Amino acid sequence: MWKTVLALLVTIIVIPILAFTMDEPLTTSQNEILINLLIVYLVAAVLCFLVSTISGNYSQVDKLWSLIPLAYVWMVAVESGFEPRLVLMALLVSAWGLRLSYNFSRRGGYSWKFWTGTEDYRWAVLQAKPEFQARWKWMLFNLFFISLYQMGLILLFTLPAVRSMDGLPLNWPDYLLAALIIFLIVIETVADQQQWNYHKEKIKALATGGEVPEKYKMGFVHTGLWGRMRHPNYAAEQAIWIVFYFFSVVATGSWINWSVMGAILLVLLFWGSSSFSESISAGKHPDYAKYKKRVPRFVPFKF
Repeated sequence: MWKTVLALLVTIIVIPILAFTMDEPLTTSQNEILINLLIVYLVAAVLCFLVSTISGNYSQVDKLWSLIPLAYVWMVAVESGFEPRLVLMALLVSAWGLRLSYNFSRRGGYSWKFWTGTEDYRWAVLQAKPEFQARWKWMLFNLFFISLYQMGLILLFTLPAVRSMDGLPLNWPDYLLAALIIFLIVIETVADQQQWNYHKEKIKALATGGEVPEKYKMGFVHTGLWGRMRHPNYAAEQAIWIVFYFFSVVATGSWINWSVMGAILLVLLFWGSSSFSESISAGKHPDYAKYKKRVPRFVPFKF
């Protein structure tokens, strides 16, 4: 586990350095807004660390995952003087973020006591591992990975907005990208709703005390989009931010620029996160191993 954490920390340092050195220098306006975004990031990361340490709830970053990108992208839009492309990007991120916040809220993620709320079950599983038994080790993990790394990643995958400033005029490819992101938001919404419905009905079936339908005996959602991909919501989430990067491609006329680093690191994070989730599911549900062999992880077909 520590090797994985160290590898991720190295990537979030090395990849941005390489990306920035290989691309064109930042313009004055890009440099100014980037400094402001970094200040917001550092304040948010430190607050997440402090609140999670004091409260014992380590899902503080999760609460901001769908909200702080809205602040980042709208800050860029304002700084740009509301360039049409930046406004379009900000509106798309707003639609993504508000929908994801609703899904997080109905699962008990938010509370008027902002430091409370349902915690991601994986943190408790991870905290119980032998390598994290010493409190100082968990605190370091919380500081560097949960707080600094994850909050840093959120900032990085929104940076195509910064790279798109002072770009080429808004054109038809921008509208095509916008339509694709809306489609992916719909896919993510359907996947989340199918998962919500499955677990809601499973709880009802178990509560009756009668014969539980075979569908719910398996214990995990495996039909609909989940019958085509093991993580359709994760797949759509990654795809949204990969497509978001291409706004900067249209704006600059260059296929590769430094803002691609966020999408790359997001894919790496979701690969590791989904592997950890699956190891837990396989331990709880005997049928998960068969499901895993039969259904691909992020794409609806096997290579």
